[in-house]
Amino acid sequence: MKIAIAADHGGFNLKEALKKHYDNIKLTDLGTFSQESVDYPDIAQKMVQTLRNHDADLGILICGTGIGISIAANRCKGIRAALIYSEESARLAKQHNNANIIVFGGRTMKSEDVIQYVDDFLTASYEGGRHQKRLDKLELME
Repeated sequence: MKIAIAADHGGFNLKEALKKHYDNIKLTDLGTFSQESVDYPDIAQKMVQTLRNHDADLGILICGTGIGISIAANRCKGIRAALIYSEESARLAKQHNNANIIVFGGRTMKSEDVIQYVDDFLTASYEGGRHQKRLDKLELME
């Protein structure tokens, strides 16, 4: 699985911690590359384009709270960005929603918790069935 990771300035430190922890997995870093202020919609757009180009199968996005960048990503066709906040939400984001981007808050979450949530998401499987009907309805809304 090819995974891309990106953050605005509020998520920079968490992004770097995830890259360090997952050094055995190739994470394509889409930026930002410092704590200098950047606009989260630009970071979200870069991630969306990466997924659309099939340069990654999954995206990890991070901003200060995770809220702004998830709103930005979800405005784009075909994106199912899930703001993850617990082990259960991580599993269900995959099992029920087949999220293609998982989102975290760099200022509101501990890196050790986020690592657990990423692991939970990566080990879960999409269940399809009744959930696919709902995803199909989302596509009709786009």
